[in-house]
Amino acid sequence: MTPVTRQYDAVFVGGGPRAVATIIRLADRLRAGNTEDAEHPPAAADSTVTPHSQDTSLSRARPLRLAIVDALEVGAGATWLTTQPAQYLNNTTASATTLHPDDSTPMSGPAAPGPDLVDWMQQVAAAGHHPAGDWVVEEAGALRAQDFTSRRLQGIYYRDQLDAAIAQGGFEVDEYVATVTGLESVEVEPFSGEPLTAAVLADGTHLAAPTLVLAQGMVQSRPDDEVSNLIRFAADAGLRYVPPGMPAERDFTALPAGETVLVRGLGANFFDVIGGLIAEWGGEFEPVDGDPHGRLRYVPTGREPHLVVGSRRGMPYRTKPVPYLLQRDFTPRWATPAWFEELQTRTSLDFAAEVWPTIAKEIADQYLEALSDWAPEALTTTEGTADPEAPTQTPAASPSEATSASATAPATTDGPWVAQLDAAATAEDVERVLADHVRDPRWSWLIGDLRRPTRGRSITPEQWRELVDQLVTDELASMSEPARHPRAAVNRVMSLLRGSAHRLGAVGAVAGESLVRDLQGWFDADGLFLASGPPAVRVRRVLALIDAGIIDLLGPETVVRTDEEAGVFRARSLITGREVESAVLVETRMSKGKVPSTDDPLLRSLLESGAARIHRVDGVQTDYIEATRATIAEAATTGHNLVAASGEVDESVIVLGIPASTTQPGSAIGATPGVPSPLLAGADVAAKQILLRAGG
Repeated sequence: MTPVTRQYDAVFVGGGPRAVATIIRLADRLRAGNTEDAEHPPAAADSTVTPHSQDTSLSRARPLRLAIVDALEVGAGATWLTTQPAQYLNNTTASATTLHPDDSTPMSGPAAPGPDLVDWMQQVAAAGHHPAGDWVVEEAGALRAQDFTSRRLQGIYYRDQLDAAIAQGGFEVDEYVATVTGLESVEVEPFSGEPLTAAVLADGTHLAAPTLVLAQGMVQSRPDDEVSNLIRFAADAGLRYVPPGMPAERDFTALPAGETVLVRGLGANFFDVIGGLIAEWGGEFEPVDGDPHGRLRYVPTGREPHLVVGSRRGMPYRTKPVPYLLQRDFTPRWATPAWFEELQTRTSLDFAAEVWPTIAKEIADQYLEALSDWAPEALTTTEGTADPEAPTQTPAASPSEATSASATAPATTDGPWVAQLDAAATAEDVERVLADHVRDPRWSWLIGDLRRPTRGRSITPEQWRELVDQLVTDELASMSEPARHPRAAVNRVMSLLRGSAHRLGAVGAVAGESLVRDLQGWFDADGLFLASGPPAVRVRRVLALIDAGIIDLLGPETVVRTDEEAGVFRARSLITGREVESAVLVETRMSKGKVPSTDDPLLRSLLESGAARIHRVDGVQTDYIEATRATIAEAATTGHNLVAASGEVDESVIVLGIPASTTQPGSAIGATPGVPSPLLAGADVAAKQILLRAGG
C-alpha cells in the first residue's frame, strides 16, 4: 500500500517550547513584513525588487502550511503535559519563564514583545475564566512572580502562546499526536526538481516539507541491561517495578500501605513523585512549635508505605533558595569574570586540574566565611576569626524584610584562610585548608563530600542516621537563613559560577576528554545537586517525612539486585552495609537522554542510517548529535543544520536544543526575561530558514 504523503512548508518534530517559540518567531516575521508592505507599496514594474524568498520579513501570497508532531501533547510537550498532577512543580519561579525574546537576546529578526509567564498569569486571573478549566484561573490567581508554578500551568501558557501566534494569521496548522520513526526523501507533485524531506509517522504517513525542525526536547534512554532484567524479573515473579522515566509518564499510585517499598533516585523526579504521593495519602503537615527554621510534622492517615530510598550520593537534592528571603552576597575572589574570559581564549583545558580548583577555592572561602558567623566556635582559634561569644543564629528574615530575590546580605571581612586558599593549586590543597580551619567534626567538610558524603568510607547504619539527622537540621536552617548558613553559602557559589564554567565547554576551551569526563560528567551532576533542586516548600515536606520515618534514606552507593529464590528485590548501600528487601521497586531516576542510547526512534534511525552523527570534540564522543553553528545575521541562510556521518550538512533539517546541546550551548535552558536566550535565538534562526525555503 502506497503511504499517504502530506505536503507542508515546515514540519516540527516535537511540540514543546522550542517548536512554539519558532512558530512565534514566524508570526513575528510575517507581521513585520505585513507592516512593511503597508508602509511601502510595491515598486513600479521596472524597479529592482528583492524576491520574497530572499527577505524573510515580507508578507506572503498564501498562508504557511505547518505540521506539528508530538508523541504526547502539542504545545506543552512531555515535560509540561497539561494533564499531569498539580503537585509536579517547576524548579524555577514564574518570573523565569517567557517565550518572547527581548533586547537581551541577540537575533536578526524583528523585535516583538509578548507576555511572559507572569504577565499571562495576571491576564488569566483578570479574565476569570479559561477554556482549559477553572484550575488554570485558580493557580494563576494564587501565584506570585517568585512562586514556583506547576508544570501543567506552564504547559497551558505554552499552548496559549501557540494559539495566539496562529491566531495572528498567516498559518494553516495541522497537529499530530504521533511518533516519528524516521526521515525519508520523497518526490511530491508538482515536482520541482528537488525531493523534499519527509517525517515518517509510525502509521506510515509521510509529512513532507522543504524544512524539518527537530525540537524533541528532553530525550529518554532505552532500558539498559539492568532495567531490562528488572522488568523481566518483576513480570516473572509477579512483583511491581516502575522503571526510570518522566514522572508524568509513569504510575506511582497505590503503593501498598504499611509495607516497605524500595525507591531508587533522590533527584528532581523524586520530589515530584513524593508530591503526588502526599496528595494521594491525604496526610497533613503541621508546624513544629518553637522551631526557628520552619520544621514540619507529618500527620499520617495510615495509607502511607515505608519508603526506603537510596542513590549514588544517598542524599536528596538541595533546595532552591526561598526567593523572598535575603540571599548571600558573593563576589568571586579568584573565579572572576575576567578569569573566565581569559580561559575562554584557551584550548585543551583540563577542567579538573585547571578550572575546578579555583571554583573549589570560592566554595571553601564562602563556607568558612559563613561558618565564622554561624558557628565561630567550630573554627580553629586564629587571628581574625569571629568572636566565639557571638550568637550563632538569628531569626529568619520575613518576606517583608527581604526586599526581593536579588537582595543580598553584606559581605564580611576576609578570613585568615584566604592567604592559604590563594596559594592553593589543587582541589586537594583546598581540602587541606578546610581541614586546617574547621576543628568541630560537626562542621568538618571537604570538597569531595559533594560526590561522596562519607568520602567513600564505610560507616554503620547508626552513624548514617546521625548524618541524616544533621542533613535535616542543616537543610531547614539553610532554607530559612540562606544569607547566613554555611550549607546555603556552598549552594550559592555553585549557582552563580556553574554557568560560566559550562561556557568554557561551549566555546571549545576544554579538551574533549575533560569535557565529557569532567564538565559534562561529575561537575554537571554536582551543579544539579547543589543549585538546581526543588522549591523549599517541597523540601520541607520531604524532610518532615524523613522525620516521621515514612522516608528512610538507605545510604550512598545504593545497588539493587534480584533474589530469584526469595522472589524479591533487594537494595543495599555499599557504604552503610544495610540491606532491605521488598516486592515493590520504584525508580525515580530521570532516565536522562544520552543520544547514543536514546529511546527516540527518529534519532536512532538517523544515527543508524548515517543521516546524523554523534558530535566529537578532539576525537572524543559526546552524548549529543552534531549540528552546525549559527551566525546571528539576517544574511546567513543556514544554522543549526543536521550533520551526517559523512560530514555533509543537510540544510533541510534544523536541530534545536537538547539533542544537539554541545553545538548549541545553553539551548537546553528555558528562556528567562532579560537574560540572553539561546533557545529563543535558535528559534529565530529556524524561523528565518523556514521562510527562505518556503518561497512564495
